[in-house]
Amino acid sequence: MKNLKRTLAMLLALSLSAAATACGGNSSSESEGRTKSQDDVSIDTADSAINAGDPDIKGQTIYYLGIYDLNPTANQDRTVALTLFEDVYGAKIETIKTTSETLFTDLANRINGGDPVDMFDYQWDSVPNGVEKGQYEYLDSYIDLSDPIWDGMKDLIEKYKYKGHYYVVPYSVSDYIAITYSRTLIEEEGLTDPYKLYQEGKWDWDAFMSSMKTFVANAEDGETRYGCAGWFGQAIVQSTGESIINYDGKKFSSNVMNEKIEKAELLEEELTRLSLFDPTWYGTYPNDGSILYYGMAPWHLGQSNVMNPDGDLFLVPFPKMPGSDKYYLCGNAAAKMLVKNSDKGDAVAAYIKCERLAATQAEYKQAAKEKALIETKTAAGKVTSYLTEEQYDFMQTWYSSEDIVPMFDFGYGMGTRMSNETYAYETRGVMNNFMDGLLQKYEGTPGTWAEMRSAWQGVVDEVVDEFNAKQ
Repeated sequence: MKNLKRTLAMLLALSLSAAATACGGNSSSESEGRTKSQDDVSIDTADSAINAGDPDIKGQTIYYLGIYDLNPTANQDRTVALTLFEDVYGAKIETIKTTSETLFTDLANRINGGDPVDMFDYQWDSVPNGVEKGQYEYLDSYIDLSDPIWDGMKDLIEKYKYKGHYYVVPYSVSDYIAITYSRTLIEEEGLTDPYKLYQEGKWDWDAFMSSMKTFVANAEDGETRYGCAGWFGQAIVQSTGESIINYDGKKFSSNVMNEKIEKAELLEEELTRLSLFDPTWYGTYPNDGSILYYGMAPWHLGQSNVMNPDGDLFLVPFPKMPGSDKYYLCGNAAAKMLVKNSDKGDAVAAYIKCERLAATQAEYKQAAKEKALIETKTAAGKVTSYLTEEQYDFMQTWYSSEDIVPMFDFGYGMGTRMSNETYAYETRGVMNNFMDGLLQKYEGTPGTWAEMRSAWQGVVDEVVDEFNAKQ
């Protein structure tokens, strides 16, 4: 019953958040359409020369298979990248809508059936599994990685390099798992603001645990408190800077015996043993004062602000491992894949370039900020989501800080034995169990890291051998 309630709560939260966030939309094959004829925040592209020297793609249409429409719907503005792609390059994107359940089936059917499809979102399964299935082309011939616009991203791009080629070229990193908290609640509890600790380089596991223990200990008789809730397992393990699967450019190897990973798993054991972690799925930061820290990518923040008008919400990166000089964070690599057999390689590369320019050029970043700070309202004028300028500005510093390193693990892209998000311990992927099994405690989950590692280590070795045979 506990797992059923958790699952239903998760599904409800996800459906609400999808409807409320800027990237949200329905999952049907039809676009909602746009209710305004021009953008609220315009971008002057009249004198832009960003396409100088690039192949002429004017009049071309990219067929993009995705869950969400890259074109604006309802009262949305065009994104900066789409504006550049349409107004400077003279090309357009047609979205072929799919769902999270049929995403990969639809991709395979279109490739095999010869139906048009050129571009697809990078997914965890894209590399190496998707490449080995023959679903993608590499981008080496289309993108000039020596262009200065790729400075600051090259280290991450190299992490994704597979068999000597660049199938995945991230143009930005988004949705770092962050810790959202109420500054009002922190002050009421007499705790040190995590932002202050972060600024002083002291925001680590020890500070994180200490504040949660104090918060829970301060509970009055009959009051139930937890230190944290949300997406924590992956964030904890990857904050070590270690991956479950390593790749040296030629061979994969298992890293499950790593001492840092073991320390992260022991931290998860402690969170469970002390009842500091609440496994309930919350779609927004809880507004009842029962949770100190909410671990989640910032997609929730706009709605959480509305739900917590007096909370003075803020957020910080996930705490680092004690002794580390870096914050290793799990997030999403924003990238687009060039689909196998597409004849629009130049156009897809141009769109990727537009996304990179939007993420790095000052004038475009300012426009993106102005768009992000526009309140989301219902037709009746009720505010349903908003970000504060302070929140937005601080989050942007994460993407240029030398102290923050985005994490990537090939283990998520090695098939369903390794990555499969179900709600049963025996059928979940190894990566899923290793990341949060000790926190979620699905039926049959061992109580210790040593037991779990022993149970799944053989599967890891088998999968590693399988993919090494394809090198």
